[in-house]
Amino acid sequence: MRRPFVWLGLLLLAIVVAIGFWRLGDNREASQAEFLMGTYMEVKAIGRNAPLAIEKAFARLKNIEERMTQNSMTSEVAGINQKAGIEPVTVSADTFYVIQKALHYAELTEGRFDPTIQPVVKLWQIGSPQARVPAPEEIAAKLQVVNYHAVELDAELNTVWLTQPGMGLDLGGIAKGYAADEVAAILREHGVKKALINLGGNLYALGNSPSGQPWRIGIQDPEDERSQYIAVIEANDRTLVTSGAYERFLKVDDKLYHHILNPATGYPATTDLLSVTIITTNSIDADALSTSVFILGLDDGLALVNRLPDIDAVLINKEHQVFATEGVRDRMTIVDPKYKLMPLK
Repeated sequence: MRRPFVWLGLLLLAIVVAIGFWRLGDNREASQAEFLMGTYMEVKAIGRNAPLAIEKAFARLKNIEERMTQNSMTSEVAGINQKAGIEPVTVSADTFYVIQKALHYAELTEGRFDPTIQPVVKLWQIGSPQARVPAPEEIAAKLQVVNYHAVELDAELNTVWLTQPGMGLDLGGIAKGYAADEVAAILREHGVKKALINLGGNLYALGNSPSGQPWRIGIQDPEDERSQYIAVIEANDRTLVTSGAYERFLKVDDKLYHHILNPATGYPATTDLLSVTIITTNSIDADALSTSVFILGLDDGLALVNRLPDIDAVLINKEHQVFATEGVRDRMTIVDPKYKLMPLK
């Protein structure tokens, strides 16, 4: 008469073991790293479907690169540039959306962020073996075709037209942000709730860290070696994108020329800032804004950030002063005594 109870006990034990293995699956860790879009990209994820999710994410990254890269004559952006002044070019929904967003930030910043800077970027080639300081007359000539107002979009046909011959689009200041958002969306679709996405410094902290606490993200010391941090920010379901003069530069006769060019002058932006970190929910916005705020400088940059919803920022000036917006101050810890957190402006 006791045998049914024995079987019931074994069944309950089997159920408990199965639940245990199921929960272990939820903590499965996976990671992958590749060189894409001109930078080192790494995704670390935790979840039952993490390996498959990461595989899908990197396939998506390659797809975005193929469409938006400057390093291929067959990309959609290259096709747009080749037809400048000739005719509109039909593009994918992805490329159209990113260009539309780039033009939005060009309008918002009154041209401090301008995706038509490509002809000038091509002159400098900072970050490549061909980097050089162009002659002033070369820069002046290329500035004639830097004009975001001369880009025509047709949302019904998904066409992009650069209306002036010699124009060119460069989505380097925004495409990685879009890519980070796409990776985060793919991970979520596959049930991944914890991940850290690092696309060449464009960071996306998905959910919490494995410990259950927010991810701890370091802000690079703009005057020191890589992996040296001036502050640590706790973040979950937030993206952090940093722009600074230290990222890529050209040194000629003891003078440094950084890669963030001012579309108004054609030269590296003259600014009172060392770096800008934008913290928000969409990486495409953070990507464009980090560049824009760096060019705008401390006062105008903070003014822009403060009038935008759900945007936080950490700005570091050349006096090692740190200016952080209200939404991030209680989640940030300064770890380098050389830097001082300043009162809110």
